Amino acid sequence: MQRLIKLISTFSLLGYSPVLPGTLGSLAGLLLYIIIAKDLKGYISISLIILVIGFLTSGKQERLFGIKDDKRIVIDEVSGMLLSLLFIPYEKLYYCAGFLLFRLFDICKPYPARKLEAMSGSAGIMLDDIVAALYTNLVLRIITCKVLQ
Repeated sequence: MQRLIKLISTFSLLGYSPVLPGTLGSLAGLLLYIIIAKDLKGYISISLIILVIGFLTSGKQERLFGIKDDKRIVIDEVSGMLLSLLFIPYEKLYYCAGFLLFRLFDICKPYPARKLEAMSGSAGIMLDDIVAALYTNLVLRIITCKVLQ
């Protein structure tokens, strides 16, 4: 069971990359988005499944690693990236901007992300990325409204 938790929380061990594991997790989420986004029901379903699985596994893996919000846990970035692009028009400009904005918000941790990150377990791991995703989605909605007018 521990191997399965590690495989899931590190997104098929992608989190073990020695270089920018969070960015690679976000890229994996973006790639998954590109593959599934045209099927809205499938996209929503997969996004929700990854979100729930992230909450179920990330805190357990954090305890196994013995490090608070260990950088190897990247399912939160995958989930955040998928949520960032939810209901945003499927266009390269928007999903590339979404990737950059999500990374910016995930790194800068605007309020209340930093406070949420301080929480223990899965909540602290997942919620700051959900906030980054919400900010990203909001900015993209503003951009797409202005561009599409």
